[in-house]
Amino acid sequence: MKILIAGVGNVFLGDDGFGVEVVRRLAGRRFPSGVRVADFGIRGFDLACALQEPHDLVLLVDAVRRGSAPGTLYLLEVGEADGGPVDFQGHGMDPAQVLRNARAMGGVPSRVRVVGCEPGSFGDPETGAMGLSPAVEAAIAGAMEMIEAQVTHA
Repeated sequence: MKILIAGVGNVFLGDDGFGVEVVRRLAGRRFPSGVRVADFGIRGFDLACALQEPHDLVLLVDAVRRGSAPGTLYLLEVGEADGGPVDFQGHGMDPAQVLRNARAMGGVPSRVRVVGCEPGSFGDPETGAMGLSPAVEAAIAGAMEMIEAQVTHA
């Protein structure tokens, strides 16, 4: 099994740093061989290139606005046709566009899922914000459990 766990987001925009923080904490965990944990931040081209490698499963970890309470976790299946789940926003990196670009470059793994967290705040539009809101910070442990379950059942 070859699995990519990709944290995406901008640490200078408050809760948009969720994916980056989750993979930072996952980096210290032991996973089976073939599992790669990587922080892509806002480097969309690097992620599109990484998606050219064969993977059995890709897990994108990011803040995802879907209208629920901040800290709500989601597990979303990315569809082949749409390039990304509805309302999937990357704020500084558009993961749905990255998937479309990766397809144009030659392909994307058939199984791509998003482990997302409803953000509370991205900070002031002019200055951003450092650090996660309390609700999003509290959701990290649950996101890590969700990711570990996906790896175990892949």
